[in-house]
Amino acid sequence: MPIYRDKERGNFVFEFDRRLKGKRIRVRKYLPKTWNKSQADAFDREESARLYAVANNVERPDHLIDDAVDIYIEERVPLLKSGANIARELAQMYFAYKGRHMSELAQVCKSYMAKAGRADEDNDSPLAAATLRNRIRYLTSACRYAWKHHGMSEHDPAERVIAPLVRNERRRYITRKEMLQLCLASKHRPTRAAVRIAFYSGMRMSEILRAERTHDAFVLDETKNGEPRIVPMHRKIRCCAKVPLPDQSRISKHFRDARKLVGLDWLHFHDLRHSAASSMINEGVDLYTVGAVLGHKTASSTKRYAHLATSSLKSAIERIGKKSS
Repeated sequence: MPIYRDKERGNFVFEFDRRLKGKRIRVRKYLPKTWNKSQADAFDREESARLYAVANNVERPDHLIDDAVDIYIEERVPLLKSGANIARELAQMYFAYKGRHMSELAQVCKSYMAKAGRADEDNDSPLAAATLRNRIRYLTSACRYAWKHHGMSEHDPAERVIAPLVRNERRRYITRKEMLQLCLASKHRPTRAAVRIAFYSGMRMSEILRAERTHDAFVLDETKNGEPRIVPMHRKIRCCAKVPLPDQSRISKHFRDARKLVGLDWLHFHDLRHSAASSMINEGVDLYTVGAVLGHKTASSTKRYAHLATSSLKSAIERIGKKSS
């Protein structure tokens, strides 16, 4: 039987093993766990017919995006630092590319962006442009990998894909006063400590939780960009650095409770990092130094804060033509 259930994994499995025109064709594919027997049988009929057509030169081979993603997850994703997250993000897109061919990649991405980027009765919360862009990049990377390493397309399948534009300029920040109000609203000491550390260091929550504390710095052996980083410890958070912190989910819960109490429902914990950058820039710190504190690997990541540095730009302009003393 070409369709059977793998009891250990809980999936139906499609298998095709035939010798056609002197050439053996073997295909094995795990179907989604949510599929029932009738869906698996329907896939069997359609895919078997397609494979017969390809073998008999009735149809040119046009591989499925599903197959490209499967190969990418099996071969490439385990080697990537954020591999587990990439696999999850691709799974979130499965409804958009299931059963679609590599030649349809551009249309698949366009349709997905139109669907996931708007709010409707099935999608109350539209995805942010940055999330859409990342998912499109993961999908195109999977298809390009299959093209380059397995010859699953005659040309770059992603050449006509257009990813959404992302405006990274940050417009909403909190002041030191608002940060203190947030801390006062929380009865959870570890959350108060995490908030203060984030505001006075610009670190991400994940970095705060795993950073090694010394008497005057936070030491990160590995960061988002893959580089180690040492963040000097502000004198106002030395006591906070001694507070044991729980897991991220508990801090997030108490953070949400506190922000609601002070009327900052829009605030995300990550915005504390941006607020730290804003505070430094408002005190005249240059963008290069701000980027170094935040651990940005490239200057482009820090450009999102450039609109805050208008006073520094004005000061620079006023220096033109000045006589040196």
